[in-house]
Amino acid sequence: MRQFLRAKIHRATVTEANLDYMGSVTIDSELMDRVDLAPYEKVLIVDNTNGARLETYAIPGEPGSGVICINGAAAHLVKEGDQVILMAFGYGEAAGTPRQILVDERNAYVREIETTERGVIEATPAP
Repeated sequence: MRQFLRAKIHRATVTEANLDYMGSVTIDSELMDRVDLAPYEKVLIVDNTNGARLETYAIPGEPGSGVICINGAAAHLVKEGDQVILMAFGYGEAAGTPRQILVDERNAYVREIETTERGVIEATPAP
């Protein structure tokens, strides 16, 4: 069985890095809902600022807060102000259409991102 991208929050800005928390990444629950990311679901975090990559699990943050907080040991790798991509993957025989969104520097929803058959990413306007 193959693993495919299922959900992505693109170009989010880390609002906090909390070394003392027991682990995970806190994500604004409105953003989680937009890409169908469940509480405690495994996520891959790619840090565009320094190249770090890590896996952890998502926990919902205050809706509309824009929070992207890196918790626990991962706070050694990803710092406040870093730009990240948050991704979740699913298993299946064929790739479905991933739910992808672009956010601004305050982590507010900007628009959906779609991928064409040739793999070209196209952004659709916000509603």
